[in-house]
Amino acid sequence: MHSATPRNAHVRRSAASPASGNANHGVSIPRMQSSKTAPAKAPVAPVLKDPYAYDQADIENPPRGFAKMLGRIGPGMILSASIVGSGELIATTTLGAEVGYVCLWIILISCAIKPSVQSELGRYTIATGETGLAGFNEVPGPRLFNCNWIVWMWAFMVLMTLFQIGAMFGGVAQVLNQLMPAIPINAWVPVLGVITLFLLLSGGYERVEKLATIKVGLFTILTFLCALVLMQKSDLFKWSDVAHGLAFNLPPQGLASAVAVFGITGVGAAELFMYPYWCVEKGYARYTGPRDGTPAWRDRALGWTAVMNLDILASMVIYTVATLAFYLLGAGILHSQGLVPAAKDMIPVLSKMYTETLGPWAVWLFYAGAIATLYGTIFAATAANSRVYADMARLLDLFPKGDYAARCRWRNGTVVALVLISMALYFFWQSPVLMVKLGGMAQASMLPVIAIGTLFLRFKRMPDEVKPGAIITGGLVVASSVTILVMVYYAFLTIK
Repeated sequence: MHSATPRNAHVRRSAASPASGNANHGVSIPRMQSSKTAPAKAPVAPVLKDPYAYDQADIENPPRGFAKMLGRIGPGMILSASIVGSGELIATTTLGAEVGYVCLWIILISCAIKPSVQSELGRYTIATGETGLAGFNEVPGPRLFNCNWIVWMWAFMVLMTLFQIGAMFGGVAQVLNQLMPAIPINAWVPVLGVITLFLLLSGGYERVEKLATIKVGLFTILTFLCALVLMQKSDLFKWSDVAHGLAFNLPPQGLASAVAVFGITGVGAAELFMYPYWCVEKGYARYTGPRDGTPAWRDRALGWTAVMNLDILASMVIYTVATLAFYLLGAGILHSQGLVPAAKDMIPVLSKMYTETLGPWAVWLFYAGAIATLYGTIFAATAANSRVYADMARLLDLFPKGDYAARCRWRNGTVVALVLISMALYFFWQSPVLMVKLGGMAQASMLPVIAIGTLFLRFKRMPDEVKPGAIITGGLVVASSVTILVMVYYAFLTIK
């Protein structure tokens, strides 16, 4: 993050200066003129304000008190919108349908350990003003065109996760086809693509946050209620089965699905890269201001880090509840009936989670929730990935660091490319469940790399004033070690 001119100076700039304007936060205000001494001037056109640049006027003391802090969260809601999608509705439910309750422990570990890594990445961004990709680019190792091995691995991983986005295009199209059978599935996909382009190319952070929050609330509540109803059905749910699911068993037939779920449930590898960018655009780093070594800066940095941690905690509660609900429904209903979602029957099979608990009328609730869940993830993930790819273009020196207008052009161009590639992958594969698993495997394989990079940032790059204490650091080390060991174990089983 670079420094921008203070606001009293940027008000006087022309609209041609991209670092001095405002992106979706307001407009520049012309200096007031006396009507007796000067003619009225034309209104000043809105100009872009770079959320990735420091501005002295943006510095703000963090809120005090739980209620005020809660009012400043937001990035986690966008992340939850991305999380509660293909991972939960498709991959987690499919795992439950395949193996029953036996892998419940994977869900809990996946949701519980990754926030430690997420928090450290957010802390680093708040304290340094650097984006997540810029931070990882400091990790030693091979480099190509000014980007290191982690950055290039991220770029490849995101290309693989486009299988998941393509699967969600197909999933939403299947739901719409159920509602309007006269329109084929493949005709709905481009319609959804056009809607996505319109929403993402015509709005900024605020739009993403608002739509994500609505989406997260809708389907999470509905699915949680279904899970509560399931617990009342003794023929489908037994606490002894839950206990068995916490016994660290891993059936061979469910290994691929289990690893995919570990990779994309909870905070997946893609979301770990996304989160620092949403923290930047929310303003946490700008509110803190550039590091100047003063006690006031330290207090701001720690205060906004506390707000960020509350944001992470709130989102973790949401996606953990949703993930557990989806898994229990898959294990209790679909597994008991021998049903596993696959290809074009995915939506009809998944809808049984609602109809078997609430009754046949609930299929309409499922359709509404499935559209909100899957499409919300398309929206949130594409918005985030486009921002990170634009940042990679900056690291490759394809545009100057302070040129926010160029960053926006790269972001919008990437939005178009990501949407088109995702739709093309669906048309080629036509199997949402398999596509979600492929993307999940790619994310799972990236988790150890993220863990290593995060440990490097914590011990080598984190400013001393904001380094976490022994307990938080210990949690980060444990979470990183578990992540690495799980993936090494999976690699060993695969080779064996």
